[in-house]
Amino acid sequence: MHTLKNYINGSWQDSRSKETIDVVNPATAEVLAHVPFGAQAATDVADAVAYAQQAYLQWKDVPVLKRIQPLFKFKQLLEAHKEEIAKTITMECGKTLAESYGELQRAIENVEVACGAPMLMQSEFLENVATGIDEYMIRQPLGVTACIAPFNFPAMISFWFLPYAIACGNSMVIKPSEKVPLTMMKIFELIDQLDIPKGLISLVHGGKQTVDAILDHPHIKSISFVGSTPVAKYIYARGTANGKRVQAQGGAKNPVVVLPDADVDMTTQIIADSVYGCAGQRCLAASVIVTVDNDATIKESLVASAKKRSTGYGLLEGIEMGPVISKQSKERVESLIALGVKEGGNLLVDGRSPNIPSYEQGNFIKPSIIENLPLESELMRTEIFGPVMSLVHMKTIDDAIAFINKNTYGNMACLFTSSGASARKFRNEAMAGNIGINIGVAAPMAQFPFSGWKESFFGDLHGQGKHAIEFFTQTKVVIERWPKEWSRKF
Repeated sequence: MHTLKNYINGSWQDSRSKETIDVVNPATAEVLAHVPFGAQAATDVADAVAYAQQAYLQWKDVPVLKRIQPLFKFKQLLEAHKEEIAKTITMECGKTLAESYGELQRAIENVEVACGAPMLMQSEFLENVATGIDEYMIRQPLGVTACIAPFNFPAMISFWFLPYAIACGNSMVIKPSEKVPLTMMKIFELIDQLDIPKGLISLVHGGKQTVDAILDHPHIKSISFVGSTPVAKYIYARGTANGKRVQAQGGAKNPVVVLPDADVDMTTQIIADSVYGCAGQRCLAASVIVTVDNDATIKESLVASAKKRSTGYGLLEGIEMGPVISKQSKERVESLIALGVKEGGNLLVDGRSPNIPSYEQGNFIKPSIIENLPLESELMRTEIFGPVMSLVHMKTIDDAIAFINKNTYGNMACLFTSSGASARKFRNEAMAGNIGINIGVAAPMAQFPFSGWKESFFGDLHGQGKHAIEFFTQTKVVIERWPKEWSRKF
């Protein structure tokens, strides 16, 4: 058993903190490693930032065409080591191996898009804004940036930010979730092979003290965060109070509307994958399924699909859903299911306390479905973050859209239909940042921003694509005049 090291100034270094917590395989309860987690771990941030500032000053003036060259190699390294990284994700996070491969592919796609920085960073020029005067705008890097990553996507989330920050001329300090630090350790073994200045990309372990040190450090100019809404609010408030640029992705309660003209078999499969994929532990997991003027067919189909979904250790063949991240998470989700029953919901499928042979110590919950929760109940407002579907029935699409728009969250809303008119109405009126039409997980490709509205996002510019380029640069407007008589003098 080993204690994980930080990666600072281009080398692996012991944390200042001697306090640690365990990194645990959620399927087997095996302790995989120890990760620094004490108050002294926060002092590691100061070391990382000092070197990151030096690296930034060296890196910012490197031509952008040269800055993206290490990213091409990075992409190749990630592809060459896909299998070992994916297995690490499954071991520490719990998702299936197929889900881990999918996550890593999305990370690689962000590296590919960031390689377009020479085009994406181009700006505007206007000749003769006044007689003999030209005006133009350029984009320059911010400085030292930071990413505070969540547990549910140990590889992908950091890549919404990292490749763009580097391509734009910044340095970055990454703090992975203390629950799943091993994936980023694997990735930093690849970063160590890149031809970049020492200190340009750093990894610092820790908990809240480390986060606060990042939020308070004067040389860190931006914060990128993904997590729950309460923590996102905290990150945004403290970061902006310290004058930092902040993008903070929060939680969700994602609704999916099924119209009577939807294809039942296709809709069932896609919704089940959305609700139960990654054990429901993703910010784009479908949570509330709204059937509009439907007969019982779609309900029966969803129940049958939930009951037959294979749950177990994600490294095994044939497994469709793994465990939730921790025993505390399992207890929380099971208590929320009980709350739903107490509030008047009808428990159609109960996934609590399942028997998973050979993995009795794992944090498993099987797919669950609660029907007809009161719309004003606590559970209808709470992000469960587990494999639980809330099933409600409404009369019209207008009722469903009104319900969606009352939601305090606004990460995703989806519609299943064969009507183009209904789809157009929905995409126009539903108040959410990511809209899916016959799609269960409306995850934007790397070329597009990962949008979020209302209490699902705090900030102005999202991760990925052009938004990331804008977030990691600051604009400078130049107004120029070159009088002819001056030209003659010199």
